[in-house]
Amino acid sequence: MKFIDTIKNIWKIDELKNRILLTLTLLLVYRFGAQVVLPGIDASQLAGLRGTVGENNLLSLLSAFTGGAFSNASVFALGIMPYISASIVVQLMGIAIPYLQKLQKEGESGRRKINQITRWLTIAICLLQAPGYITALPSLSGASGIGELLAAGFNPTTFYVSSVMILVTGCVFAMWLGEKITDKGIGNGISLLIMVGIIASLPVSFAQNLTSRLEAGGGGPILILVEVALWFVIILLSVLLVMAVRQIPVSYARRTASGAYEKNVFGSRQYIPLKLNASGVMPIIFAQAIMFVPGLIGGASFLADTATGQWLQQEFGGNIFGFWYNLVFGLLIIVFTYFYTAITVPTNKMADDLKRSGGFIAGIRPGSETAEYLDKIMSQITLPGSIFLALIAIFPAVAHKLIGIQQGWALFYGGTSLLIMVGVAIDTMQQVNSYLLNRHYDGLMKSGKNRKAVA
Repeated sequence: MKFIDTIKNIWKIDELKNRILLTLTLLLVYRFGAQVVLPGIDASQLAGLRGTVGENNLLSLLSAFTGGAFSNASVFALGIMPYISASIVVQLMGIAIPYLQKLQKEGESGRRKINQITRWLTIAICLLQAPGYITALPSLSGASGIGELLAAGFNPTTFYVSSVMILVTGCVFAMWLGEKITDKGIGNGISLLIMVGIIASLPVSFAQNLTSRLEAGGGGPILILVEVALWFVIILLSVLLVMAVRQIPVSYARRTASGAYEKNVFGSRQYIPLKLNASGVMPIIFAQAIMFVPGLIGGASFLADTATGQWLQQEFGGNIFGFWYNLVFGLLIIVFTYFYTAITVPTNKMADDLKRSGGFIAGIRPGSETAEYLDKIMSQITLPGSIFLALIAIFPAVAHKLIGIQQGWALFYGGTSLLIMVGVAIDTMQQVNSYLLNRHYDGLMKSGKNRKAVA
């Protein structure tokens, strides 16, 4: 009943209701576009493409991030991933390029310029990926050439040029949808587009696993209940990973008048929340990008026919549930967690801001010693955080190999898919929660006494 009352309270706030409706509408537009096949392609010829994507674990993961648009040869086949890649590149370039460092310090105006640079870089990445996707379509579909995939009357050259333009435009439009959701809707638009794409494949994956379990010798309903219970446990652990923080107590000096003189006394105590996993899912994304390299090296002409090349192709060329793949994958996640945390958590800036505001950590001198102390604490909590993140990232392989869960459904037992869904869901709920609390209603994420609405 309390949950129903909370939903009713959400619809009483006109601004929040309008934002939610706009968000759902734009997400529906994105999902509709993911089903629209590129003009000129005979949709009946795409069965081979879907089969290839389903058999290749890396391609199936990419297709999941695009909501199936990749395997549908859709106008949104590139999804929003070029924008994500551009954002990562710009963020990393901000470490070495003084101009970007200057923009980061200029506040809102600098942020707008950085966003514009990211948009142009997204278009550049699309112009590289779109021709590659069109060129790879025949081989992925099992066709002898692009002409075999086209409907009667379509010229391959014209199709190639127009499809590249459409794919680039589709990615830019998806980027625009995400930004509009962020500005006018609820939640982070880009993250919501990715999450909706991932969730779109969840019912089908669960249905396939359910069918296999109900078959003779599949384990039956009891095993299904065990798998669902395990899935909820993994979700709970992912929530703990996303929400866990180490609170560093901070005291602020307060000046008070006492007769003819002033003296310093202790003011209010606050906390600096240092997240256990400050890097989010970025280490997994970096590690997955690197994991493409061994398979490509193994398939190179000078190694393809050797035992080493064949081993690299077998273990890293799409076998995301293999032992060696997950061992290297987990180690890379730990390394990239330290790397990304070091470049995104500005302990020096935190110490300087704390010093300027009159705050200090008990027993630690303001300035450089505070920065060193914060850096030491971050290093200490990053180790268990990175190991925890690596274990969740490789758990789909454990679920598939040891428990026998279907490959598609096993991907939701950890990895990027689950962490993105959990992180985006928590962020969106926090925004809705703030609207409710500001209007004196009970929030979604914290219990409390009912309050009367402000007229």
